[in-house]
Amino acid sequence: MTRRGEPELPRVAVIGAGSWGTTFGKILADGGAQVGMWARRRELADEITRAKRNSQYLPGINLPRTMWASDDLHAVLDGAELVFLSVPSQALRHNLKGLRPILSRTDQPVISLMKGVEKRTNLRMSEVIEQELRCDPDRIAVASGPNLALEIAREQPTAAVISSTSQETAELVARRARNHYFRTFVNTDVIGTEFGGVLKNLIAVAIGIVDGVGYGENTKASIITRGLVEMTDFAVAMGARAETLQGLAGLGDLIATCQSPLSRNNTAGRLLGQGYSFQDVVKQMQQTAEGLASVTPVLTLAREHDVQMPIVEQVKMVLDGDLDPRQIAPHLTTDDDTPQGERTQNGQASRSGSVWGKIQRALDQLRNSGGSAGSD
Repeated sequence: MTRRGEPELPRVAVIGAGSWGTTFGKILADGGAQVGMWARRRELADEITRAKRNSQYLPGINLPRTMWASDDLHAVLDGAELVFLSVPSQALRHNLKGLRPILSRTDQPVISLMKGVEKRTNLRMSEVIEQELRCDPDRIAVASGPNLALEIAREQPTAAVISSTSQETAELVARRARNHYFRTFVNTDVIGTEFGGVLKNLIAVAIGIVDGVGYGENTKASIITRGLVEMTDFAVAMGARAETLQGLAGLGDLIATCQSPLSRNNTAGRLLGQGYSFQDVVKQMQQTAEGLASVTPVLTLAREHDVQMPIVEQVKMVLDGDLDPRQIAPHLTTDDDTPQGERTQNGQASRSGSVWGKIQRALDQLRNSGGSAGSD
């Protein structure tokens, strides 16, 4: 809280007090904001407020004195200029029903910190927010990038991208969500930014599986590289810009999530590779691995748009118990023995079928329109 005699700090709210929500609250507080956090459990809210700790999710981290928490939504949202959402993606819609009566009376930006696709509807998180809050999409922003919570909580330097269909909203949020160890860039490609955060989780599960099996760096490097092609093909088919997947929300997040033992999706994959069943992995994971829930909706969308995703297909086979983890080699999967171009799928060399063709078209549009506003 602000001490007597000190200037009033801008107020922001973070809904969700898990590892990432608490870390982002710290980012905002270290950037000069007074941060009110909503925690589902009163004992966690009390620990954050009184001890300036979240020992369950961020052990050993001291939180700024300008962070506080409550299990009362009204108290947390009162006077907040920005509202950040950090709840499990599959629980977002339920949480928004409680927020709608409060947020419908205001026009402050709402920012998604989540990386998932809703299983029942196949909607991205920003689409769920727009639908449930019935608000202008220009009021919504998303944050993504190579953001492993514990590293950032330890103030290890990193960067992220803030995306909104409104350049003004993206810049407003980016100015607030930055400090001496956390740098924010902006873009207006919400589709690419969100799907980058979703798809890298699926590739990270694959990396965890091969790591658990005991395969080495060649296998993992091959899957990461071909995984980026799958991510780009999928995102572009959904309306994203290819260059977004080469940035922080795509390649940057992919590298961090695939190589770090701090990654929940990597950990889940490693347990699968070691022979644990999907149900056993869910029981062992203390936090949500969003990639596990996103596999089915992503593959549904991929099939609807005729996008081939052999890596994600084999991850689903392992999850379903239809493939021995030791047999996973998705980067080797082809329909035939015809040599393929590295930047294409199934030997498609035409501009319409290749990632490179899509990149070229995106660059042409960029040049013809005089440049893209706020690209990261």
